[in-house]
Amino acid sequence: MSAPGVGRYHARWHRWARFVAQRLVLRPVVRAITTTTVKGRDNLEGLSGPFVLVANHTSHLDATLLVTGLPRRFTRHLAVAAAADYFYKQWWIKAPTSLFFNSYPVHRTGGGRGRGMSARLLSQGVPVLIFPEGTRSRDGQMQRFKPGAAALCVTQGVPCVPVALLGTREAMPVGRSWPVPGRPPVTMLIGRPMRPGPGEKATEFNRRVEARISTMLTMQTPYVVGDAHGQARTGNDDSQEAAS
Repeated sequence: MSAPGVGRYHARWHRWARFVAQRLVLRPVVRAITTTTVKGRDNLEGLSGPFVLVANHTSHLDATLLVTGLPRRFTRHLAVAAAADYFYKQWWIKAPTSLFFNSYPVHRTGGGRGRGMSARLLSQGVPVLIFPEGTRSRDGQMQRFKPGAAALCVTQGVPCVPVALLGTREAMPVGRSWPVPGRPPVTMLIGRPMRPGPGEKATEFNRRVEARISTMLTMQTPYVVGDAHGQARTGNDDSQEAAS
């Protein structure tokens, strides 16, 4: 039986509604207004079960790019943590956010009814998307990660999927409700899943995840030094407009 408050995230009707909203409505729009490149899909080979997806955050376009650009089998149940003080204040914002992003409220002050929802979802097999910076970067520079996402990986025993997003701030800066004209380029770099080491503290794992995404952003590649899987790649990866 599902834990209290997570029934909607398992409901078949809601899953199919999200499929229509994300893949048949939102994805064609994203393709029409941006030039999207996805690299590193092969890093997800063998990934199963719940996970915590984390990414840098500079634009409201970020979550849209993630739910439409990742392979469907990883997004069909994905729940997106959304700031309660922004997305849950008015019903006309809450309703479409819930439908298109399978969202749940997170109170950035640390309290409120949404507290613990991430852990409940993971315990019921639902992967979650969290932006560890807590808010969008205004200058485009990645901010320090808060340890909450890493702590979930440690306490729930689930992997972290690091993703680096490039170009979303330029495509849709803070203050805009629609991307700039001209199909601006945006890139998603999907890193290899990471797991906490034996006895590793959440703060330590958080620093590793932050460093991994920072390196991916700097090198503009999902394959980084020390990642044996990535070292075997020749550079002829799946760099292309999102197509799966």
